[in-house]
Amino acid sequence: MVTAAERRAQPAVVAVVGPTASGKTGLSLDLAEALGGEVVNTDAMQVYRGMDVGTAKLPPAERRGIPHHLLDTHEVRDPATVAQFQGWARDAIAEIRGRGRSPVLVGGSALYTRAILDHFDFPGTDAALREAWEAELAERGSHALHALLAERDPAAAERIVPDNGRRIVRALEVIELTGRPFSASLPRQEYVDPTTVQVGIEIDRAVLDERIELRVDRMFDEGLVAEVERLVGAGLREGRTASRAIGYREVLAHLDGEMTLAQARDRIVVATRQFSRRQMAWWRKDPRIHWVAHDDPHRIDRALSVVGERVAP
Repeated sequence: MVTAAERRAQPAVVAVVGPTASGKTGLSLDLAEALGGEVVNTDAMQVYRGMDVGTAKLPPAERRGIPHHLLDTHEVRDPATVAQFQGWARDAIAEIRGRGRSPVLVGGSALYTRAILDHFDFPGTDAALREAWEAELAERGSHALHALLAERDPAAAERIVPDNGRRIVRALEVIELTGRPFSASLPRQEYVDPTTVQVGIEIDRAVLDERIELRVDRMFDEGLVAEVERLVGAGLREGRTASRAIGYREVLAHLDGEMTLAQARDRIVVATRQFSRRQMAWWRKDPRIHWVAHDDPHRIDRALSVVGERVAP
């Protein structure tokens, strides 16, 4: 049996969390450098090859020579579920720690991060049942199905936004498949590994909103539309996961003549701001996160002190 002291002697599992455009990437690199660690991507969309500009994927030349895992592993037509991502990430974490190095997780997908770090068991799936609910989604729309979910599992409906048809369908499928609320299968706040440390980036909402708008403008300047056009040829429209990413779905709508380029840009800004608020609402409920200010010149030292306290014998 592994003792608590032996667990603490192992390299820490560090997760950098916070809203989009808050500066997670920079802090994760600083931590990986200081700890002799490696970065594990937890952004659901950065696993896709070619989805670079729209996901703000860090170019190889800017990774400071630090190994990065779970980037560019799939084609845009491939599906990627939370359950699959959990397995990939936990395998990467085990491999990194097996070499005596610290995995540093970073990404904007809060659910994915929680699924990796916490005890989170996934119910099975039923292809026919899923297909039936997806047909209902296509016919009735996500808001109607969200109302149905609110009747069957109010706790789950509260945590899933009405526009997220994919998650609503999954929730209804699980309820029908298991006879239990979908919310019963959501992660509980208990780390799989006790040496886990979460460091969150605190940032004022007004400052964050401005940074998000600047980031979206930069994405267009760097060729987001051309990237989407290329990915259409690679199967983006057929990708059930990739095609729904913020930025890509709006540009696809523009390419289909459903909105002007300016409208697409504005919708991306609004959608990203809304996403950042949902991210923070999720993380604010987790008392285990140690917060550092985005503009604190000593934030790396504060983060390292938290990691040191967690793993000290």
